[in-house]
Amino acid sequence: MPTFNDPVVDADEVREAVRGLAHATRNMKDPTAIYSVIGSLSSALGSMAQVLEQLGATHDRAPANDGTGPMARTDRATAYQVSWELHRAAEMVSQVAAAVDRAHQIEARITYDVHLPVAPLPGARREPGLSL
Repeated sequence: MPTFNDPVVDADEVREAVRGLAHATRNMKDPTAIYSVIGSLSSALGSMAQVLEQLGATHDRAPANDGTGPMARTDRATAYQVSWELHRAAEMVSQVAAAVDRAHQIEARITYDVHLPVAPLPGARREPGLSL
């Protein structure tokens, strides 16, 4: 459950949720669920781009070392590199989000007939139980 105030905990939950989704989508039995999954992913990617932008902006605001600040000159240069990469990643994720959003819109045009039987795979056993 999102905390909305602890980014470390929330990021860990995102990691676990995406890992679970990767496992759950390996063998989707209901093709009508694809539309909903793609829609949720599209929304999540938009939020991910926002997170990356915000993390980059945090590094943009890091105070320069004036002798009293907490960041050494070499650390400021490193913070700039981190910021650059995060903003770049945010742009890439925004482009991925747009592609997933287009896929979501196109998926809406597909009509699945869930009442048709699914053909078994070639070589698959037709009797229930274990093969010995």
